[in-house]
Amino acid sequence: EVMPGGLRRTFFVNSGSEANEGALLLARMYTGRKGFIALESGLHGRTNLTMSVTGLPMWRTDKYLDHDVEFIPRPYHPELSLEEAAALSLESLERVLEEKGNTIAAMIVEPIQGNGGMIMPTPTYFSEVKMLLERYGVLLIADEIQTGFGRTGKIFAMEHFDVVPDIISMAKALGNGIPVAAFATTDEIALALNRPSASTFGGNPVSAATALAVLDYIRDERLPERSVLLGERLKAGLKILQDRYPSLIVDVRGIGLMLGAELAGEDAEGSAALTDQVLEAMKDRGYLIGKNGIGRNVLAFQPPMIITEEDIDGLLNNLNEVLAELND
Repeated sequence: EVMPGGLRRTFFVNSGSEANEGALLLARMYTGRKGFIALESGLHGRTNLTMSVTGLPMWRTDKYLDHDVEFIPRPYHPELSLEEAAALSLESLERVLEEKGNTIAAMIVEPIQGNGGMIMPTPTYFSEVKMLLERYGVLLIADEIQTGFGRTGKIFAMEHFDVVPDIISMAKALGNGIPVAAFATTDEIALALNRPSASTFGGNPVSAATALAVLDYIRDERLPERSVLLGERLKAGLKILQDRYPSLIVDVRGIGLMLGAELAGEDAEGSAALTDQVLEAMKDRGYLIGKNGIGRNVLAFQPPMIITEEDIDGLLNNLNEVLAELND
């Protein structure tokens, strides 16, 4: 009921890595091709194949990764506008497709890069990506493991871009702490998974019942709509802090309750150290904030979607006090 149009077939597994691994395998089986395209600084999992399409060096633990992966620049660069960065990324994609399109099974993307630093492209980026891929018969896999189920204000973040991917992977919020994940696709593509395949605990009764209850709660409590309103409140507050401490906060970005505030020290090492100082000070005040980005200098705000306006205001007030101390 919640899936975008046409994505009617779902294969249940246990974790995000397994969901992405399954999506990548399905793409290979459907197209008969081996290669993949991925964005730089993306994160897609901890198995061998998902690690192979991961563009963050710190998460590429295995030194024997699959070499049939072409990385292109992500649609973001600190020295370019979003439009310029998107154009650069699309040019690289077109070049790879012209050279190797007949060997590529799919392109895998996060609609909003989480661990890459809360990176959201221009509104037209993914529609242009989809058109290029279709020209070469290459599938689009949307990794919605961090972004899915209302966090960004939509059930799936790809809805912000008016794009329906060929395959969607999902996990995390679907189980609200219980291990459950899945990948979904069309009837036609699903038919390609025609060899023995299983997930030992995938779709087990406990996880399935939990996921159904979570979906009911998301719908009944209108959590996507809450994410929009609360996210706007949080983002506006972070923007005020950016204006107040421009030497400490250099950017605020994201949508809904998936926001990032990039911090800056004297250099890359100083920026990461500053971020750790803020995290520790906020933890001592009772607030747990995440950390991500290539330089590990982005405060990641991905709170429970049941937070209140009072929670957000308390966070912002304490963050203001911490930044004021560090700014002295």
